[in-house]
Amino acid sequence: MADPTNAAASLENLPLFAEPDNGNGNGDEWGDTHHSLSGPGQTDLRRSLQARLASASAQRGRGPLPSGAHARRADDDLTALERSGGILRPTSRGGEVDWGLVRAYREQAADQLAHALRSREGLDDAGRRELGRSIVVELLADHAERALTKGLPIITPDEQIQLAEAIMAALFGLGRLQPLVDDPGIENIEINGHDNVHLIYDDGRIVDGPPVADSDEELIETLSFLATRTGTNERPFSPSNPRLHLRLRDGSRLAATAWITPRPVAVIRKHRLTDIGIKELVDLDMLSPAAAAFLATAVQARKSLVVSGAQGAGKTTLVRALTNELDPMERIGTIETEYELHLHDMPERHKRIVAWEARPGSGERGPDGRAVGEITLDDLVFDSLRMNLSRLIVGEVRGREVLPMFKAMQSGAGSLSTTHAHSARAAIERLVTCAMEAGQHVTESFAYRQIAEHIDLIVQIELVDNSHSGGKRSRYISEIIAIEPGEHGLPAVTDVFQPGPDGHAVPGTPPIWLGDLERVGFNPRLLDHGGVP
Repeated sequence: MADPTNAAASLENLPLFAEPDNGNGNGDEWGDTHHSLSGPGQTDLRRSLQARLASASAQRGRGPLPSGAHARRADDDLTALERSGGILRPTSRGGEVDWGLVRAYREQAADQLAHALRSREGLDDAGRRELGRSIVVELLADHAERALTKGLPIITPDEQIQLAEAIMAALFGLGRLQPLVDDPGIENIEINGHDNVHLIYDDGRIVDGPPVADSDEELIETLSFLATRTGTNERPFSPSNPRLHLRLRDGSRLAATAWITPRPVAVIRKHRLTDIGIKELVDLDMLSPAAAAFLATAVQARKSLVVSGAQGAGKTTLVRALTNELDPMERIGTIETEYELHLHDMPERHKRIVAWEARPGSGERGPDGRAVGEITLDDLVFDSLRMNLSRLIVGEVRGREVLPMFKAMQSGAGSLSTTHAHSARAAIERLVTCAMEAGQHVTESFAYRQIAEHIDLIVQIELVDNSHSGGKRSRYISEIIAIEPGEHGLPAVTDVFQPGPDGHAVPGTPPIWLGDLERVGFNPRLLDHGGVP
């Protein structure tokens, strides 16, 4: 029989009541979950729970939480978990968390949290986490007290820790996905059904990952839950809205689809390099010092750039590095479908920034035919014109976003965007195709004219993957072309940097506006003799 004193004391060791992580990197596998499990008022809650447990333990002499078949035979006090979808199996099976039980607790906590937040409008993220933590504490305390009074068996302290951490990870983190997202070596997480997971590491290795749910239905439920937790910019995910794109709390990008694929599919792309400058990319051999100096001064001289390349080539990283070379006091705006640049998360680099994120709206349509609550990139460009911006940056262009990009470039020079293409010249054709997707009112000649008049440079990034033959993946700039209006409004192209013998960009023909760069400090000799002044 368990010692009642030890039973009560063991709950004191739960992360719910532990002191915050001291930041020494010795935390548990759930990353920053310890921080979300602690907060103001935790001492009073710990004492309150200890008092309740000590009282119940003195009466029954049993441990704190139900386990296994005994829990399944518990009366109506515990059947709410079963009704919410939980299966009250042992909390630990071979050292693994019982995610059915976690899901049941999370559903109860989420319902209570949603109800409590209705009377607490404007509560910030820290306040929401503290409120959620207290709800989880009360849920565990209630069930622990009932278990004690009914003489149910205990689970071990390690299992208690696992359960508490997993509930909070499911409520405020990513549940079973959290350890994968927290792994600094993982670059992409590919999910094709709950038990078909592949992890792509930064060195190109592809390994099988663990299941991220117990069923495809649970995976869809998890994705839907994440879609509702994006704060004020909630994203619908349902049979009528089967595509999901959202930004996770750590800045990773999640894209998912279900109902229109045989199994639910999700891909999480992690942004590993956020606070980075152009010099660090030179150190990583992504570009030469000459190319780095040329691009940095081109941005400072307010030339508009488009960065193109394959998926995962590092396009967003390069745009982020270039904007990080700007004066911190320059007033800039970013417009994205989902936040990826995260310039607003670096106030020491960008002190005067306005970051907008589009909103897809609900499935319902208003009188104007638009989704209710929808905020488009066009809307944001229109709003930005009254925000006293010096520079407007539009994120990734995959389709009709190209028109807001053109408008941003028209409203103020020095914009930056990204697109997918296999060469710099192919990026021109790609942008034309994207523009024509906007409707019949956009003609091919109009699209070419906009590109010729408003885009100054296209930078191509190559991604070479030799990991299958024992090598590594490498990313580098292969070409930089300058664009000017040519005959009949078509873009005229100058190869400022072109692929060298190893594929890396080497100096070619200077652009006609090279003097603009010299005025902000560029040394033209960097374009001579292979980039050596």
